[in-house]
Amino acid sequence: MKKLPILLLSTFFIYACQPQEKSTAVGPEGWLEGTTEEKLDEVAHQLGGFSRTMVEVSYRYSELYWAGMDENWGYADHQVEHIIEAMEDGLKRRPVRAESSESFMEETLPMMEEIIKKENKEEFIKGFQMLTSACNACHAKEGESFIMIQTPENRTSPVRF
Repeated sequence: MKKLPILLLSTFFIYACQPQEKSTAVGPEGWLEGTTEEKLDEVAHQLGGFSRTMVEVSYRYSELYWAGMDENWGYADHQVEHIIEAMEDGLKRRPVRAESSESFMEETLPMMEEIIKKENKEEFIKGFQMLTSACNACHAKEGESFIMIQTPENRTSPVRF
């Protein structure tokens, strides 16, 4: 029985002597504060969900269209690569969207890559129409058919070819 207080006291000291996680602010001007877990949660929040992915995909979609219209096939290919990267990153954050985007990722985007390799504007236009339909089909699968994608009418980017 006399050993119980010694055991409890020893356990307390062992626990108390463990290094505690420092809560050091990081980033420019220390904007990222808290424990490691809190910092990771904040970074995840800053990255956002799939809506931020769609902002980038929308930009790349428009740039892809104008690249094809200008027959700048290198820039068109560049845009498809970045659409794929943005989608992959978004799907890491929101894997629940993977099923809806499967045909888009595995069929539609590879099809666009093949069309771009042909460097044929007429084929590009047809492929781009299929891409647009695939975007809208994915939105419908996600219950967001109110987001209707259309062929860009105006250039918004300062990039010119």
